[in-house]
Amino acid sequence: MSTLDLPVTRYARSGELNIAYQTMGDGPIDLILVPGMTTHVEFLHEIAGYTDFVRRLAAFARVVTFDKSGQGLSDRAFGVPSLEQRMDDIRTIMDDIGSTRTVLLGCSEGAAISMMFAATYPKRTSHLILYGGFARFTGTPEYPFMRSEEEWTRRAETVAAHWGTGTFGIGILLPSHAAVPNVIGQLGKLERLTYSPGALLAMYRQNMLIDVRSVLPTIQVPTLVLHRRADAGVPVGNGRYLASHISGAKIIEYADCGDHFIFSGDYSTLCSDIEEFVTGRREMSVPEFDRVLATVLFTDIVESTRRAAEMGDQAWRRVLDEHDRTAQQIVAQHRGNLVRTTGDGVLATFDGPGRAIRCAMAFEAATARLGLPVRAGLHTGEIELRGHDIGGIAVHAAARVMARAGAGEILVSRVVTDLVAGAGLKFSGRGAHEFKGLQGRWNLFAVSA
Repeated sequence: MSTLDLPVTRYARSGELNIAYQTMGDGPIDLILVPGMTTHVEFLHEIAGYTDFVRRLAAFARVVTFDKSGQGLSDRAFGVPSLEQRMDDIRTIMDDIGSTRTVLLGCSEGAAISMMFAATYPKRTSHLILYGGFARFTGTPEYPFMRSEEEWTRRAETVAAHWGTGTFGIGILLPSHAAVPNVIGQLGKLERLTYSPGALLAMYRQNMLIDVRSVLPTIQVPTLVLHRRADAGVPVGNGRYLASHISGAKIIEYADCGDHFIFSGDYSTLCSDIEEFVTGRREMSVPEFDRVLATVLFTDIVESTRRAAEMGDQAWRRVLDEHDRTAQQIVAQHRGNLVRTTGDGVLATFDGPGRAIRCAMAFEAATARLGLPVRAGLHTGEIELRGHDIGGIAVHAAARVMARAGAGEILVSRVVTDLVAGAGLKFSGRGAHEFKGLQGRWNLFAVSA
């Protein structure tokens, strides 16, 4: 990415509704990811794999992600948005970013929307990619690949009754992550941020009307169908049907996992397949990004020099060894990367600011039990990858933030508080500060238990 922060959420006006979207990358090709039923353009960055997946596509394209009408950060429709309204969301975003032609990557129900758009606006669609898609939402004798309307009605009531707990997400979207700590909680929050239970039921009823089989023969643009053979949400027979009824379509099936979310499993191979289809060339391996967005955590043992003198070298070394083992364990538990220990502290990075803060809180509590008061500082920004080390302004900023913290205190920059808004974390202001070598005044906040 070219900025220090996560992609900025913007709004495009679609009729009476405002559609939330983000862009990443500045490639010569526009690629719009049309999401399925569960989406939130900002919170998805908290789930492992999503940001890296979008970055991989952004290596060759300007990638647009968005929340459809009635979902996530986009306006709720006056009534349930129709397939036509959701198709208009795409056109509206294209106009807002000045895109005349785009690749459409439609996922799940987003595939049906993308097929409608490609058939309606072939001059504005360069390529059509359908992942985990279907032509009809309900099954019939002549289309036996989905549940019947009666089965879907019962299924919708069951899902709505447990909506917001993460059971839908872990059962359908990311079943391969069932044993990963905190993922069910994350998926539960994603569900709640996408729909209320009542809105979910209304959307299920609307989706039961989806049937784009008559559209398939009219699609003229190059089409690629991608489907996981064990897809827990949409059986692979749906993808095979699409490929056999769209002229010239190619299908690729994957056996890596049964996740319905596209950014799971071996997504690097999937991204290479997309790149080859769109550009004619293939990135054989995941590119080594030398600049990425991360939340940087610095910690430091307060008055370590005095403590070392009081304890003696041998005893102090044992204490530091236990400190380092604790850091490795807690950083790993919060899915962070322990870049290095600094003698009397640690430097670590995280792909989500919420996890970074919770790691800092857990580490401070653990070291307090060891009799080692620590201070911590966090900042989110772009870092430079230098082999096993990191550099960049964000690293310097995190160090400066830490330096203003007292014993047992965790300080964060304003950007961190902005990114975790709504995550249940509490902060108290610590004023504005000037940092040597960094521009402007920095508002700092202390994390409250």
